[in-house]
Order: sequence, then structure tokens, then C-alpha cells
Amino acid sequence: MKLHLLMFSALLSHNVVVFADDNHATMMHHQHSMEMPEAPLSESPLSQAPLTEAGNDAFGTIQEVIARLNSNPDTDWSKVDIEALREHLVDMNDMTLNVEVISQKAVQQGLMAIVKPTTARSAAALERVFSAHPAQLKRATGWDMQVVKTGDRYMLTTTTANPGEVNKIRGLGYIGLMASGSHHQQHHWSMATGENPHAGHQ
Repeated sequence: MKLHLLMFSALLSHNVVVFADDNHATMMHHQHSMEMPEAPLSESPLSQAPLTEAGNDAFGTIQEVIARLNSNPDTDWSKVDIEALREHLVDMNDMTLNVEVISQKAVQQGLMAIVKPTTARSAAALERVFSAHPAQLKRATGWDMQVVKTGDRYMLTTTTANPGEVNKIRGLGYIGLMASGSHHQQHHWSMATGENPHAGHQ
């Protein structure tokens, strides 16, 4: 009987100590929390990292152009034509999204792709884009692009004299070939600043 009482007393004492330790830890945590107020909203990580996206790609491109124009004290605003750039970016959007790629197949030295517009707006856009892009692609890559229109369809045949680039052309496909080259940025800048984007390219 005495042995049982001793064991019970020891167990009770142990539980009281553990309970006291837990209470102490809880109180210390509560006190620490009260002593360390949360950082004000102005110091939050989000407030230190402003957004980098302006909206869609066309809007972002226009915003970048305006920022560069504003930063140049010599900008001739009488020649600036942001609307011309906007219309061109709409054409690029149509060329990318509002076109059906009917087929793409390998041909000797390159690729033949057949595409057609899916809206009236994209039909007009393709007329404008295909009138200039083959020459720009030739200057940028050395590749030849021939465009033939039959009804509402366009057949684009792109070839190269370099055997090592044939698979590249085929891998790029329609939209990759339209996006190839680094002329787009300069082209957009020329349009926005009122210059002839095709000057010296005849």
C-alpha cells in the first residue's frame, strides 16, 4: 500500500512539473508575441516588389516605348505615332492567334505550311504581314520564304541553302518562322517614332 502511494505521489509531482513547464512556455510565447508587433504594411515584402507586368503583351510593348520616349529629351513628339504601333501589334496578335494552321510538311531544303485566317480582321492582317515578312526573314536568317495565296489560304514555303538549318526551319514551323529574327523590336521602334521601318531595306 505504501509503495502504491509513493508511486502515485511521484507521478502526480511529475505531471504538475510538466504542466507548469507547458504553461510557462505558453506564457513566454504570448509575452514575446506582445513585445514583437507585426511589421507595418508599408514594410511588407509585397510593397518592396512593384509589379513588372503592365497587362497584355501589346500594352506592355507600348508602355515600354513611351517610357523610352519620355526618357529622351531629344524626342521629336511631332513625329511620334503610337497608334501606328498599336495597329501593327494587333496584326501580330491576329497572325498568332486568329489563324488556322491547316498543314505543315517537310519539303526539300525546308518546310511548307498552309494557313488561313479565321476572322475578317486576321485576313487583312495576314495580307499586311506577308507582304513584308519574307524580305525581313531573308535579311535576318538568309532563308527564302515564298508566299502563294489561293482563295483564303496561304501557302508558305521556307527553304535554306544550308543543310544544317533544314531541321531548324521544320522545327520552328509557321509561327516560329514568323517570329524569327531580331528585327521586330527595331521595326516597332521605327513605327512609334514616325520613321519608315523599311527604309534601306529595298
